[in-house]
Amino acid sequence: MHSVHILRFILPVALSGLFSLAHADSSPRYCPDLLAVKGAPEPTHRGEFTFSPYTHHWSQNPDHKQVVLVAIDEQLPGDRLCGVSVFSNSFGQPSVYVYAGRQFNNLLGVPQLFAKVTGGLMYGYVAPYENKVPLNYHGFSPAIIPALGYKLTQHDSVQLKFLGTAALMFSYGRQF
Repeated sequence: MHSVHILRFILPVALSGLFSLAHADSSPRYCPDLLAVKGAPEPTHRGEFTFSPYTHHWSQNPDHKQVVLVAIDEQLPGDRLCGVSVFSNSFGQPSVYVYAGRQFNNLLGVPQLFAKVTGGLMYGYVAPYENKVPLNYHGFSPAIIPALGYKLTQHDSVQLKFLGTAALMFSYGRQF
């Protein structure tokens, strides 16, 4: 129960800090400099807001709940990124994922097609569902999430996130 109180405090603070970057044109970066590729060109956009209204689970479980996710990430030179997502997990528990990653553009020679992979720390799978994700320790677990995306416009995309052997997440991304 103590972890839920901590999560309720940390999430609004993290979100307010990250959402403020959407309104700051010349502010410093929020991501650590070590993630950026030195000498690489600056990204064409500052960040991306992602929303997922639906996740398809591979197996049917009466405990499964609707998963809803919002995420914001900052783009860095060298197609790198970092960010945070807040979501209700498959069992209705409030959860957060803090990550860094890379985007691979012009996939297979198709300018609109891209792949993205992120890795980081997730919190939220607590009793009685702590064994639903690997390497979970008191609700904290590492995560790696690959995604495949398609750019609809210069700023809009749709993405499929592969959640291991558990599910496939459908999301919309808006670059700013």
